[in-house]
Amino acid sequence: MQTRRQFVVNASSLAALGSLGIAVFQQATAQDAPTKLLIDRRILEVLGRAAPVYGIRQINGTSGIVLGPGKPFIVDLENRLADETIIHWHGQTPPYSQDGVVSGHNAAILAGASRRYNYATRPGTHWMHSHLGLQEQLLLAAPMIVRTPDEARTDVQEITILLADFTFRDPTEVLEELKRGGKMGDMPGMSSGSNAQPSMPGMGSTGMPANAPDGAPAPDLNDVEYDAFLANDRTLEDPEVIAVERGGRVRLRIINGATTSAFHIDLGRLDGTIVAVDGNPIQPILGRRFGMAVAQRLDIFVTLPREPGAYPVLAQREGDTGRTGFVLATPGAQVEKVPSRAEVTAPPVDMSLEERLVATVPLAERPADIVHRIALTGDMSKYIWSIDNLTWGNHKPLKVRLGQRVVVEIHNTTMMPHPMHLHGHHFQVIGINGRALRGAVRDTVLVPSGSTVSIAFDADNVGRWFFHCHNLLHRDVGMQTEVIYEA
Repeated sequence: MQTRRQFVVNASSLAALGSLGIAVFQQATAQDAPTKLLIDRRILEVLGRAAPVYGIRQINGTSGIVLGPGKPFIVDLENRLADETIIHWHGQTPPYSQDGVVSGHNAAILAGASRRYNYATRPGTHWMHSHLGLQEQLLLAAPMIVRTPDEARTDVQEITILLADFTFRDPTEVLEELKRGGKMGDMPGMSSGSNAQPSMPGMGSTGMPANAPDGAPAPDLNDVEYDAFLANDRTLEDPEVIAVERGGRVRLRIINGATTSAFHIDLGRLDGTIVAVDGNPIQPILGRRFGMAVAQRLDIFVTLPREPGAYPVLAQREGDTGRTGFVLATPGAQVEKVPSRAEVTAPPVDMSLEERLVATVPLAERPADIVHRIALTGDMSKYIWSIDNLTWGNHKPLKVRLGQRVVVEIHNTTMMPHPMHLHGHHFQVIGINGRALRGAVRDTVLVPSGSTVSIAFDADNVGRWFFHCHNLLHRDVGMQTEVIYEA
């Protein structure tokens, strides 16, 4: 009898094997040999066209990295691009000098140069991506999976999926078009057929207030129209088909590596159980459809039926009919084509799932030592996104002291949702629109238009840490600040 793990190997599945659980930290040892990661160009075929993009791979071609229990992150990162770059280890909580993004210093890795990283890892489903300019839109991203001992012993097939949004256009041209007041539907070269909401020219810095009355303008969900959406670099025109065992148990590690797009994950005929978000365990949530904002991760267990079959798992963009996905298929199953456009436009990704999440290992109960209140602000007509009407360079840092319990209340005054990400820490969601909760521990939280979300974290990692919207274009034009430790 084969174990499921042997089945995965014998079936040549492309699934990544990993795990997550309670955050633990390991000390690097002298005998650990470094892994080499290469940043380079590659050619991807999208919709029958060749597209030059970037990637992060090991020498054997594996995208990103999977680390076993107790293994530190010892990596030699070599930049083979013609341009400099910065890579951020999203979801990890290393010492400040190892984060990749070091505020106020030249953190870039020059073309042809290498840099050594060495720190204790945080288990879970995480990822790595460029933090320089618009390189992330050129798919400069990869998974980063860290196992725990318990998960390494579990006989479960694991599948890692990295979602992305893709355009054939130069990302700089897309951003410049938005700055000139162009709407996504006016962008030349963009695909047609989207039912997303149009941009809102003339929106002022106050945007839409919380609890807006009926009849107020609808939120603007998407400001860029993409040519395709990808799951592990593939569209639904030619999806990844992953061999699974009849009656087998599968853990899906889904990473939303898109630059601006939130998705609804649709398991189709399969029942799923979310067991972790952003690499942190939660009390199980059952369902077949789950929303996820940009940069968030979901770990979902599914059990395959005992009869043979093919089971598409889809990711549809909010406010749009565009989607991507992959197929779980038992041996001999017939795989039918799934259209890359859904029949119905997906609704906004809201906070209904977030409100149900409960951390398995929450923060310890204690009062806040300091509370910061910030407003997410913007002007769509000028395509300026900011915090408290201050863009990067003129920003006002959030100051903390080592050992403090920090609460940040985030009020979104704009017409767009913003996924807010904090480097170097994981926080707990403790309030949504004034309602207190003991929510999930995570590193990226969605703040919908007109909403207020409160988060709490312990100031336990000294440095100057970026805190920003993870919509790449919003961050690039200014919606970012810092959390700075004072002496």
